[in-house]
Amino acid sequence: MSKNQGKILIVDDNEELLIALNFFLSNHFTLIDTIKNPNLIPEYIRKENYDVILLDMNFTAGVNTGNEGIFWMKEILKNDPTISVVLITAYGDVELAVNAMKEGATDFIQKSWDEKKILSTILSAYEIRKSKLKIKNLEQKQKHLNETIDSQINPIIGDSDAINQVMHIVDRVSQTDANILILGENGTGKEVIARELHRKSTRSNEVFVNVDIGALQENLFESELFGHVKGSFTDAKEDRAGRFEVASGGTLFLDEIGNLPLSLQSKLLTAIQNKEIFRLGSNKSIPVDIRLVCATNKDIDAMIENKSFREDLLYRINTIKINLPALRDRDDDIISLTDFFLNKFSEKYNKPNLKISRNTKLKLKEYDWPGNIRELQHTIEKAVILCDSNTILNNHCWPDGEDHVKAIKSNTLNLDENEKFIIEKAIKKYKGNISLAAKELGINRSTLYKKIEKYDI
Repeated sequence: MSKNQGKILIVDDNEELLIALNFFLSNHFTLIDTIKNPNLIPEYIRKENYDVILLDMNFTAGVNTGNEGIFWMKEILKNDPTISVVLITAYGDVELAVNAMKEGATDFIQKSWDEKKILSTILSAYEIRKSKLKIKNLEQKQKHLNETIDSQINPIIGDSDAINQVMHIVDRVSQTDANILILGENGTGKEVIARELHRKSTRSNEVFVNVDIGALQENLFESELFGHVKGSFTDAKEDRAGRFEVASGGTLFLDEIGNLPLSLQSKLLTAIQNKEIFRLGSNKSIPVDIRLVCATNKDIDAMIENKSFREDLLYRINTIKINLPALRDRDDDIISLTDFFLNKFSEKYNKPNLKISRNTKLKLKEYDWPGNIRELQHTIEKAVILCDSNTILNNHCWPDGEDHVKAIKSNTLNLDENEKFIIEKAIKKYKGNISLAAKELGINRSTLYKKIEKYDI
């Protein structure tokens, strides 16, 4: 007969019972420990990870209240809530045992000897212990996963008025369950704000589920969001929970909700309104408790006007609206973000002591950043990789040369700025050949050198 790997501790002041249970259970479990004195329990559970503890309810002669057993049960569970405690009761103490189960006991057995009953009860308690450990392990993995993901998501950097206004709203609404709609261009950090809302909420210890609506195939929308039962479609080989169900208790982030086809918006609206979902292929409702955060880079008001987005759905997802500013409207934050990414990627690529030239920092501030923070991050990462000295220059940030010139803000008539721009373009055109650049500019080399020094090119 193969033994279960379970470890059992039996606590009872009846020597004969301890011997009998030890002999009987040793055929079924790998470790059986027995003690008569409950005061030894803390010492034993410090040394060994028991799966099931069989615990007598009374130890003092003449006392049959069961309070001693309940006290030690609570001490055991305080130390490890996943341990299964099975109480040992005398005949007539069943009511006490049932009350103890309300306090946390897994089950009870009676001292009247019934091998089948004893074994089935302890085996069930052992399975419950394994289930608790599995759940605990999953929770720890989820916590680690959330922490890992959060560490990979860039923090909110900046102290401009624009970002401070956003954070003021985040701080005010994060503790509520109000549905949030985040608006902003691609790359402005909509997911970062969604995660910050979750991190500061009362649901922060629960799961954050991110769904990119734009990446969902229309025919898989229901299955992905609401789940499905086995056999509901050709590839449904088993039951599967959808994102709403998985996120229950936590936060559900629906990114790029503006890409949701009109035909599917009513199904989403129904789920939000009723706070319940139906798995595909099932008519059984499943209640869900989520904090909903949505985001899009589209003009929702324009979409409502042209009938491509439901107005009633907007009302449901738009209790609070957060408008994220584009990076070009956060000039004061560009250098702070640049320094953050420089430190991050210098460490990643093992290039300590890197710095960015003053001229390049000016260029970074002048650039229009159509791809916003995401583009700035990629630019600095690329520059760190390409830099073969201690100083990052323009050509490290824009190795192709011409792309950044097109995007530089051109709403200035300042002569110095335009002269500097033309000189840089000439030097770039002739790949640093000062003689050819000076000839193109119509000045001599010494004049060009003076201007290079003047503009810190």
